[in-house]
Amino acid sequence: MNGSAYASLLELTSGLVLVCAVVTMWRRSLPAVVKALSLQGVALGAAALILGVHQHDVVLIAVACLVLAAKGLLIPTLLGRIVAGDPSSREATPVVNVPASLVISAALTFLAYGAAEPVVRLIPTTAGRLVPLGFATLLIGFFSMVVRRKAVSQIVGLLLVDNGIALVAFLATAGVPLLIELGASLDVLLAVGVLRVLASRIGSKFGAFDLDQLRELHD
Repeated sequence: MNGSAYASLLELTSGLVLVCAVVTMWRRSLPAVVKALSLQGVALGAAALILGVHQHDVVLIAVACLVLAAKGLLIPTLLGRIVAGDPSSREATPVVNVPASLVISAALTFLAYGAAEPVVRLIPTTAGRLVPLGFATLLIGFFSMVVRRKAVSQIVGLLLVDNGIALVAFLATAGVPLLIELGASLDVLLAVGVLRVLASRIGSKFGAFDLDQLRELHD
């Protein structure tokens, strides 16, 4: 892979990770949000694969395959099954409306570029220049967890944070060890699996997945 093709593909996949994060803030339909998360997982795995092929790093290629399988397919499939059991699979009343969420997401992206500038100076490579995209994805994930009320949306926010951290790790350090990525993916899978069981029980008993409604039931 020549230098220009490597840079273009890495920029495309890394940028797609951030775009998918913004799409999750734009769409209220939970199935659409899960599809965006799945595409983000594929883009993240592709970015790791491009780095691994360019650096001839077999371990990084293995990590990329793990990310593609877990974050691009398995976790979104589990979330999709949870959404399928939700009678109102829309984020109807977020704390912050969609236009404001998009403006704040743009502001968080600018903030990420400013905060990551010292890191970019330390890593004067093609991958290093893209580190702010991972920071921006992470910040948008935290923002999503704060303003969204559906339980699935909260999990999506957590996954955005995880994917942002993974992208920063891939770009800044040429990847993370296979065992660390495997452990992180298993933790996320466990969280999603537990959510699926709880969602099934809550849905069958109360018919609601909205956190505000569940708090009212608790009160």
